[in-house]
Amino acid sequence: MSRLAGGVAFSMGLILIVICGGELFTSSVLSSISWANREISFGKMLSIWGKVYVGNFIGAIFLLLLVTAAGLYQLDEGQWGLNALNIAQHKLHHTTVQAFALGILCNLLVCLAIWLTFSSANAMTKAAMTIMPVAMFVSSGFEHCVANMFMVPLGIVIQNFAPDSFWQQVGVTASQYSDLNVTQFITANLIPVTLGNIVGGAVLVGLANWSIYRRPQLKAANVVTITETQALTSVKETLMKSTITVKDMMNSQPVTLSVDMTTPAAIDTLLDHHLSAAPVVDMQGRLVGVLSSHDVMVDLWCQDYLPSQDQKVVDLMTRDVIAIDVNDKLVDVAEFFCIDKEQLFPTTSMGIATRFSALSLEERAKSMKVNKPHMLPVLHNGQLVGVLERNDVLEALRPIYGERVRIVKDKALARA
Repeated sequence: MSRLAGGVAFSMGLILIVICGGELFTSSVLSSISWANREISFGKMLSIWGKVYVGNFIGAIFLLLLVTAAGLYQLDEGQWGLNALNIAQHKLHHTTVQAFALGILCNLLVCLAIWLTFSSANAMTKAAMTIMPVAMFVSSGFEHCVANMFMVPLGIVIQNFAPDSFWQQVGVTASQYSDLNVTQFITANLIPVTLGNIVGGAVLVGLANWSIYRRPQLKAANVVTITETQALTSVKETLMKSTITVKDMMNSQPVTLSVDMTTPAAIDTLLDHHLSAAPVVDMQGRLVGVLSSHDVMVDLWCQDYLPSQDQKVVDLMTRDVIAIDVNDKLVDVAEFFCIDKEQLFPTTSMGIATRFSALSLEERAKSMKVNKPHMLPVLHNGQLVGVLERNDVLEALRPIYGERVRIVKDKALARA
């Protein structure tokens, strides 16, 4: 029970790290997932590990200095310090294989505790989830490299600098702990335990979960088609030439992006062709999404305008796509681009009005804010065959106004 109680108390350290947003080496090895996703390079991953490892070591030594200066090892007639000596000495008596295996088991639990915290945004829930895994590894005697950065050096400091009064109180001599030295600590404990922690966290938790939950093979985009407009009067049918379909208006040779294209290359493609968006296709030519300038700018804003390295189109594209069929009518597409029926006619599915307005239908239509894409992929039997933009629809509607008017630029002729 005393070991379990000590483990519960020990969990306070991980709770503070999780809640306060600190970095712990044994949990930072989960960045192996980012490396596997090609979001960071192998060198960048090692750089992150190294910085956190050094930072944790500095923090452990700083805490050691405070504990030593406070004379905590002399508490309870020196029993506190004697217990620290015994624990430190025990940690140096593992074989290399034992220390490595104990390191694996330890960080397996620590990283699983961190993984559990991903399932909640509540601070109290996160704290509660970390307690039992940490209590289990402490009470089981597993090895944690960062904890050892404090515990073993504490034993070394006590063995070398404790006054004679301390040894007289505890009834032992400093020579009994002569194996507590820096060389023994690094070779017999710190190196194998650190390697074990890396395997337990980066491989058994990080890469194992990545292999299970990694991005599946891209599926075709979730396509939402537009709805037909209300029945038109015979006059409108004549004026709108409702026999015109998307096939007659679309660009049948659209610029497309591939899922593996890098973000800079995709942006250059959009700019070179003066496009605000383009469909994204896979190796089989299936529509799997759309990438727009809006998607890029939102991501840049979220990343504080420091884009991720090796980012690709698949990481930014919108997968829920509104598309149209090659046989859709001009009148339906025109209405889709300019009118939001849910705003114009705010009713429930039962036909009950949810909002009343004194404005006329025309006033409501002109004042509404419509959020519709400027480009729509065109599908035929599920395959991408072209794209349609607002200007394509406007070009098809232009004949309604009659013949093209020639603008006279000569001022003299204009006055005449």
